[in-house]
Amino acid sequence: MDSWGEVDDALRDVTNDPDELAADSHDDNEQASDKEHKPPRNPREAGWSEPVPFHYENFTNKDSTDWASTAARYEWKDEYGDIGPRNEDLETQLFGEDYKCRVGVRFEELKKSGKEEPYSVSIESKFKLQPIATFDDGGIHPTLRANLVLCTYTWPTAIQCYTIPALYEGRDVIGIAQTGSGKTGAFLIPIVSKLMGKAKKLAAPRPNIAEGWNPKQNAVTAEPLVLIVCPTRELATQIFDDARRMCYRSMLRPCVVYGGAPAALQREELQKGCDILIGTPGRILDFMSQPRVLSLRRVRYTVIDEADELLQADWEADFKKLMAGGDLNEDSDHRYLMFSASFNKECRKLASNYLSKDHVRIRISRPGSVVRHINQRIVWIDQYRKKGALYDLLMTLQPTRTLVFVNSKRDVDIVDDYLFNQGLPTTSMHGDRLQQEREDAMRSFRTGQCPIMITTGVSARGLDIVNVMHVINYDLPSASQGGITEYMHRIGRTARIGNEGLATSFYNDDRDSGLAADLVKLLMESNQAVPDFLESFRPSEATLSFDDDSTDGEDEDVKKDETRGWAPDGGNDVSAYDELTEKEPALRLSGYITDKNDVGW
Repeated sequence: MDSWGEVDDALRDVTNDPDELAADSHDDNEQASDKEHKPPRNPREAGWSEPVPFHYENFTNKDSTDWASTAARYEWKDEYGDIGPRNEDLETQLFGEDYKCRVGVRFEELKKSGKEEPYSVSIESKFKLQPIATFDDGGIHPTLRANLVLCTYTWPTAIQCYTIPALYEGRDVIGIAQTGSGKTGAFLIPIVSKLMGKAKKLAAPRPNIAEGWNPKQNAVTAEPLVLIVCPTRELATQIFDDARRMCYRSMLRPCVVYGGAPAALQREELQKGCDILIGTPGRILDFMSQPRVLSLRRVRYTVIDEADELLQADWEADFKKLMAGGDLNEDSDHRYLMFSASFNKECRKLASNYLSKDHVRIRISRPGSVVRHINQRIVWIDQYRKKGALYDLLMTLQPTRTLVFVNSKRDVDIVDDYLFNQGLPTTSMHGDRLQQEREDAMRSFRTGQCPIMITTGVSARGLDIVNVMHVINYDLPSASQGGITEYMHRIGRTARIGNEGLATSFYNDDRDSGLAADLVKLLMESNQAVPDFLESFRPSEATLSFDDDSTDGEDEDVKKDETRGWAPDGGNDVSAYDELTEKEPALRLSGYITDKNDVGW
């Protein structure tokens, strides 16, 4: 049975024609929808594990794996040469199965054939930029290259193919690429590689932590070489985890700071020495106000991740302070990088105030575009029947790591309680939770202990959790919550790095009609089926215009290079992709199979 057939069967008792739903009595059915709903079978029979209650008093148990600001990292000894010895226990923690990056079947097949997907690459630069084809072409430091092997990074993604040489040439960069395309690696790989060979010369003095640590005697001022700013705590810890892996066996020491966690613990980590600082704006500014703790005078790279969110009005004042702090660097080789999946004209104008005039702008496909590996399904569900529909959907499809998005913190708790009481292994996260609870939820979801997470949009931006196969929009995002851009960020949590995934969204006119027109345009752009109840929103004459990322009227000296695909030979022929997909009879998603006609191929 194909995935849509399974979704359709799962929801057949709670999905109706809109006209029929309008005729239903809300008062008569609201209580019956929950109280009289009978699950089709026991969750254990469906393959789901037992639900796990959390005991937060055990959070600091010494046996639990560290992964937040105090997580273990490679500690350098003064007697080491150019590369430190292996640490097998740390390798297991850094490169274990829960963190391995597995590129998808589609990515591997198309890459081996020398072809990629039919999307455009736009490079705007005053200089010729030659992309790399493999990591071996990039002149990557041998220690980092070995770490990439441990991470199972096989091929550079499109954004990495262009960003790595741009950084090696000393350019400021704006990187715009679809979610799940490897933007974190695009800035970490070239930065870490360039610094590895110069760390002893450039890094600030610091104590020999591997021999012991006494804060009263050994504390130093953190003087990072790299500053990475991102909007959320979860994204900060994720980038920190990536940095820990890439800096393994080198003297580069990453640290992460964010609000909601004890500042004293983060201060202690900074005072052990810091070469790469990742954090959220508020906490970074707090430490910047303590010059004995943090100084940015050595910063050579400032990276703004999810730049469009940080450049919004409510972040602008903090953003300016952070950029001004980086200007304390006395050298003239300070580079600025901004990355995001979407980057509108207003954001670009503000970014132009900080980046050099000869910066490189790399755009992969239309900004914010959704990868074609995601099978998107929009299902009509009346509001008061959503909980039962969600349960049936989870019970019908084969158990897999699943993200469920709702629009309010209150509903996160309600939906989590409902599914947990039905016997499903759920966890949940939203902004009102203690940082301890948020980290515990993320860890349990990453490890698969609780493979179903219910959350608000806090997890939509940038997070890369291995093997998320299904994203469910229990609530579609309203215009005030980001609309179609937020929708794209949400469903982009699946189908990472060439993998394939399923996105199911619950829709009804009472709440979601404001999103309908953009949603239909996106479905058409992604070659997805448009359901009958959205046909009236299909644009006339196939007009598919979104908030454009063109640069009309900007610097006339900028050279524009646009091509299909991104191989170094200058582009790929689309027909080869079509020919290849004709040979692939089905899309397999960890137990459920989708007919290629259903995907929109």
